[in-house]
Amino acid sequence: MDIDKLTKETIESGGVLAFVYFDLHVDKKDALQQLGVAHVQKMLNEEGVVYAMGEIDEPIENNNLFSSSVEIKILVKSFQNLAKICGNYSPFSVEILRPNEIKIPIDKAHAILMDISINNYELKKLILEKIYTNEDLEKFKKTINARLQVGKKLLEKRG
Repeated sequence: MDIDKLTKETIESGGVLAFVYFDLHVDKKDALQQLGVAHVQKMLNEEGVVYAMGEIDEPIENNNLFSSSVEIKILVKSFQNLAKICGNYSPFSVEILRPNEIKIPIDKAHAILMDISINNYELKKLILEKIYTNEDLEKFKKTINARLQVGKKLLEKRG
């Protein structure tokens, strides 16, 4: 199938074509190319990704550290897929190429916000596990458990 036709059909069914930009930093110049290719490969395995193609800029050396950026053109099946990728990979910039306007039904907006919330929770949990004492962790776990109970109660209340 031709890439233009695939892109057009995907966008017509709710897809998004975008550039996502990442910075790469390594101590060996040769590793940059491999790291960039690996980044594109990881993107290809993400849910909702139709295709991804990357281009790595010429590296800059500073204090024995090689830095570069990779520009990945990515076609995804939905804005939610793109939002999840941004949450998981933290690009330093995103540029939506098409469509010109994104309309999201309320249930999809809820799902996107929950993905962001879950991603932030997982990150906070990881950081806290690294810096908290065992006593602090126990307090945190109790707080999270209480939060889950409140969430369950809200779900029951709504319906």
